[in-house]
Amino acid sequence: MSLHDNSVGFEQSTINEENTMRISLRIALCLFAAGSTLPLQAQDYPSRPMRMMIPFAPGGASDLVGRIIQPRMSEFLGQQIVVDNRGGAAGNIGVEIAATAPPDGHTLLLGNIGTMAINPALYPKFAYQPAKSLTPVTQVVDVPGALVVNPTLPVKSVKELVDYAKANPGKLNFGSPGPGSANRLEMEVFTRAAGLKMTHIPYKGGAGPAVTGLLAGETQLMFVTLSSSVTFVKAGRLRALAITSPKRSNVMPDVPTMLEVGFAGSIGGSWQGVFLPKGTPPAIVNKLFAVMLKVMDQEDVKQRLSTAGVEVIVSKSPAEFAQFVAAQTEKWGKVVVEAGATAD
Repeated sequence: MSLHDNSVGFEQSTINEENTMRISLRIALCLFAAGSTLPLQAQDYPSRPMRMMIPFAPGGASDLVGRIIQPRMSEFLGQQIVVDNRGGAAGNIGVEIAATAPPDGHTLLLGNIGTMAINPALYPKFAYQPAKSLTPVTQVVDVPGALVVNPTLPVKSVKELVDYAKANPGKLNFGSPGPGSANRLEMEVFTRAAGLKMTHIPYKGGAGPAVTGLLAGETQLMFVTLSSSVTFVKAGRLRALAITSPKRSNVMPDVPTMLEVGFAGSIGGSWQGVFLPKGTPPAIVNKLFAVMLKVMDQEDVKQRLSTAGVEVIVSKSPAEFAQFVAAQTEKWGKVVVEAGATAD
């Protein structure tokens, strides 16, 4: 190894150490501020067991993330946290339960791009809109997506898939967690760009049931989060043709990105974040924010999420996360309109 290589390695190590120190300092400052300025109601929070609403059935990305972070949240908050899966209505059932819970911080929602940013455009008359009914706390992760097929489909690349679909118009079924899910919208963008005609088969309850349908051969392909498919890909039960992140994943480094194979429009991830009912005291919001920073900085949490292809990303503040959600809602609202997607 050359002197230059040693120097680069030393510099990178120093940068990593400085980043870790900055994150640790930020957490310490948040916890200090929370502990020194909270009113009595927040100092006693939480005072009883808590509930984490996951608005999808078990087996999807939200369920995976929630069950990885739950033990550390329970440890740092000093209370039991029960994971409550409430799938249905594209996640709106879980959103409603969280939005109508007492605003005391004991019920939180693990929302994602679909429930928080896409559903408002698909369900404009739904009584509980995220912007009006929930308080953003922080983003926790971003989950890249993957274009996967049932191995019985005789294609091993996106090009082969396009050629096969064009030779068999209308004969391929693609699954999704719902009519207006991010996975469905990704497929709409892809099929429009490639000039393909396929049949959409929506499933209820999130990615878990949709992946089960793909494994069973009810559908032949779908876009799905990497965390929901990586185990099946590695076991040979699904075949990954491409991923939707800007760069290749270290979990499946041999799988190209959609950008690499010529589909720049099919790039995105499924972010997830923590929300509380509207009206929750700011002191409680800030205390939970500080705890979530600490949870997401734990090595065991980061390692388990990374193994599943999930990237830890936290917000700088609840206000910044609120701005992010608003921007995402505007962006995906336009996509819904352009794709002509409906909730039916």
